[in-house]
Amino acid sequence: MTSNYDGAFPIKPDDDSTWHDRGVALGKLGRYEEAIASYDKALQFNPDDDSAWYDRGIALDCSYRYEEAIASYDEALQLKPDKDEAWYNRGNVLDTIGRYEEAIASYDKALQFNPDNDSAWNNRGATLCTLGIGHHLEAIASFDKALQLKPDKDRAWGNRGAALENLGRYEEAIASYDKALQFNPSDGAVWYNKACCYALQGNCEDTISSLSHAIELSPEKYREMVKTDSDFDSLRENEHFQALLTE
Repeated sequence: MTSNYDGAFPIKPDDDSTWHDRGVALGKLGRYEEAIASYDKALQFNPDDDSAWYDRGIALDCSYRYEEAIASYDEALQLKPDKDEAWYNRGNVLDTIGRYEEAIASYDKALQFNPDNDSAWNNRGATLCTLGIGHHLEAIASFDKALQLKPDKDRAWGNRGAALENLGRYEEAIASYDKALQFNPSDGAVWYNKACCYALQGNCEDTISSLSHAIELSPEKYREMVKTDSDFDSLRENEHFQALLTE
């Protein structure tokens, strides 16, 4: 794919759009370091190209160069402050490196310019949950916004269920997990979390049923987790529960 772009350079080596397009093509091939070099060339000839700064940020993010990615998104936003996708991706990077308050502020800016970004609402909610139990109600409201926009967003249903579970609202959490599983029945984490809710309610039969689904999807992972998860302490002596962990 890149050979077509390479052939253009002897003709017009200072064509920033060709360097930019070459970077995009390299990024799609997973050749991120080469993509970054191409974006650098594009920006050498046209430093006011907000899209090149943005795409460069994506390539840096994919290369785990997070601080540089943030700086690249910031350059894009200086040129185009309403570039909602740059605010959104910036928020994702900030969340990845544990700068949660800044991540939420970045998601808020993304949503200011594009309130219909369901992923921004979902990720904002997930980051709020990371800040602690005191932020869970606001997180649930954020998940609800995501689900208004995309009712089949299983990840938002699952995240919403986890927030409700942490608040001790187990019936509502289970209902939310059921919606997540309606759209993605292969999500072992949701089956596991649903089992936790049932266990905390003292519902042995449904605990084992949900846990068996999780273990079927990822046996080693969930059998290991159950061993030290206090949510299941009330079932330790149950023979059906024990059998599930040794099959």
